[in-house]
Amino acid sequence: MIDRRSTLKLFAAAGIAAALPGTARAQDTAKEFRIGWQKGGVLALAKASGAIEKRLAPRGVTVSWAEFTSGPPLLEALGANAIDFGSTGDVPPLFAQAAGGDLVYVAATKGSKAGSAILVKADSPIQTLADLKGKKLAFKRGSSAHNFAVKALRSAGLTLHDVTELDLGPPDAAPAFASGQVDAWAIWDPYYAIAQQDATTRVLVTTDGIVDSWGFYQANGAFAKANGNIVAEAIDELINVGKASQADLEDTIKAISAITGVPEPIQRIVLTREGADLGQILPITDEVIAYQQSLADEFFELKIIPRKLNISDIVWYAPDA
Repeated sequence: MIDRRSTLKLFAAAGIAAALPGTARAQDTAKEFRIGWQKGGVLALAKASGAIEKRLAPRGVTVSWAEFTSGPPLLEALGANAIDFGSTGDVPPLFAQAAGGDLVYVAATKGSKAGSAILVKADSPIQTLADLKGKKLAFKRGSSAHNFAVKALRSAGLTLHDVTELDLGPPDAAPAFASGQVDAWAIWDPYYAIAQQDATTRVLVTTDGIVDSWGFYQANGAFAKANGNIVAEAIDELINVGKASQADLEDTIKAISAITGVPEPIQRIVLTREGADLGQILPITDEVIAYQQSLADEFFELKIIPRKLNISDIVWYAPDA
């Protein structure tokens, strides 16, 4: 378990003084902390255990939860002040910032090397990425799969203009892929691990060696400015939950399966992929900002997002930083 002093040291190393009790001058005003979560991960475990509720109870703050199937709608809600906090992959915050949403980066995560894949049917004539030319490729626009699709195609000398893009979230993409309405599907875990178990599905390529799996915790900008202590307490507690969960993976697999309804064998695949680490919640360092800025510049040059972004503009700094 990581303690308060360790958390301060961790975030101070990135120039971010975590706003834990006694470290910030700002007076928190919120009495509710609204969290958006997706199926799985540390937030799912924290929700099930009530860890954040217990952590914030002394402040008189209650916690509410809203589930989302992907990052784009989660950040749309966060940017519109419908929720206060959540986590997504690397691309959703670019779209949210470009749309003028009020959000800030508050922490980072790095997932497994092969936690996403482009899937095809087992009997598909598509054998290489180059074979995707002219085919229907499904992915959720504005999600981490969007970045994966761009970079995977580029590795084969293709662009998104060489395929027919289908903007489908997991609930719609899964049946479309199963029924053969799309030729290929770029998707992340646990949906990838679920689809992978079907004998009629074949993995064309994974993210390994193609794209880094950065993810982010974000907060509504106005909320973070007014309630820095709450944000920092939540991050600290998520680190605690993540470290404890990583230390006992068998219990964690059972717990996430019970929370999400995704079978234990699937969760075991997800949580034991190379590089998977629930305890790895990191500060927003210069390296992380540089990665995200490069991605933002690339998506602007490709005309995927409508304007140039400055990632540093929306990195959260606690009140005393």
